[in-house]
Amino acid sequence: MKLRLGNWIGLSALIVLVDQWTKHLVLGALRHGEVIRVTDFFDIVLAFNPGAAFSFLADQGGWQRWFFVGLAVIICSWLLRLLARHQHELLQPLAFSLIIGGAIGNVIDRFVFGAVVDFLYFHVGRYGWPAFNVADSAICVGVTLMVIAQFRETRHAATQEKLS
Repeated sequence: MKLRLGNWIGLSALIVLVDQWTKHLVLGALRHGEVIRVTDFFDIVLAFNPGAAFSFLADQGGWQRWFFVGLAVIICSWLLRLLARHQHELLQPLAFSLIIGGAIGNVIDRFVFGAVVDFLYFHVGRYGWPAFNVADSAICVGVTLMVIAQFRETRHAATQEKLS
């Protein structure tokens, strides 16, 4: 079954919707800094990250908000072109769609709140992974799939070269 560009864009839209819906639920249930303990290693929290992954550039004066919005627009434009080119494949367009959906979800937060809403917090005792959200998860899975697709493509090209 071959998917078309519209299906892949639909997947990106679904990621945006799920991301924004989960953030809406958390924003309605918690105040900034409030914590709901779910297990000994997982909490739901409400945090606002004005930076990027791992709060990179979060302590800057606000310029980073527009830098990350611009960067997301450039990356999404590039990935949309790649998505159109590879729409009949599986792994690469899946990766592109996840990244696009995640990026758009976080850009919406930057416009509305000036920062990204994070709420998933995994930890062991006092040591934890920085809080993240559905959009961040989609981006991470998408990047991982892109890397896997590139390794598979490189291995396939090397095999074809040996056969020639």
